[in-house]
Amino acid sequence: MQSKSEIREKIWKLLEETNIASFPRPVFSRIPNFKGADEAARKLAETKEFTKAKIVKVNPDSPQRPVRELVLKSGKLLIVPTPRLKGEFYLLDPNKIDNIKDATKISGFFKYGEVVDLYSIPKVDLIVAGSVAVTLTGDRVGKGEGYSELEFAILRELGKVDEYTPIATTVHDVQIVDFIPAEPYDVPVDIITTPTKVIYTKRSREKPKGIYLEYLTKEKIEETPFLKKYLAQRGYKLF
Repeated sequence: MQSKSEIREKIWKLLEETNIASFPRPVFSRIPNFKGADEAARKLAETKEFTKAKIVKVNPDSPQRPVRELVLKSGKLLIVPTPRLKGEFYLLDPNKIDNIKDATKISGFFKYGEVVDLYSIPKVDLIVAGSVAVTLTGDRVGKGEGYSELEFAILRELGKVDEYTPIATTVHDVQIVDFIPAEPYDVPVDIITTPTKVIYTKRSREKPKGIYLEYLTKEKIEETPFLKKYLAQRGYKLF
């Protein structure tokens, strides 16, 4: 049974050695970009969950840039977190953007996005998360920093997402693995799209119901300003 760290290293190495990896390279320590990311994004855009969504939260990493572009081209509002969850999100409205391709880059978030705090963002209809690896039962592993989980936990606390908010990820087929160990705070995905297929996962775990303080280190709280303030305001006893 491999650890999350071992699974990450195995997938990063596989993507590099098979030349499936795409810019920026090397993909180690990243949500890895891959050849076929555009096709995986298009397959996601064909799902009923994407079609119905009006407000979509997408991670800021390179392989999901095509997803962000399709969100805006479809006339949907795009929400992207600020780096390392400093407490705010960028809200991008396609009606206020004159260059959608430019707006989907990290530099474009600053140029075209409206900074909104977590309390004022609208309820999210669909989440798209980046993954290093994922299973057919919906377990996933990211690059190991835990911000995707924290973002979901805080949004759940604030009532912006719930158990029924669909979560998707776009990956290459080789990023699908047989097993990933899961903790209670890990967020399972409902939909996997690859360059070749759409998969609805057979997940057995519920989505986290909020912030699980017992799993947070002092360092993680200290380096996440919004989280520290939020917990203090609610009377959580911090270390």
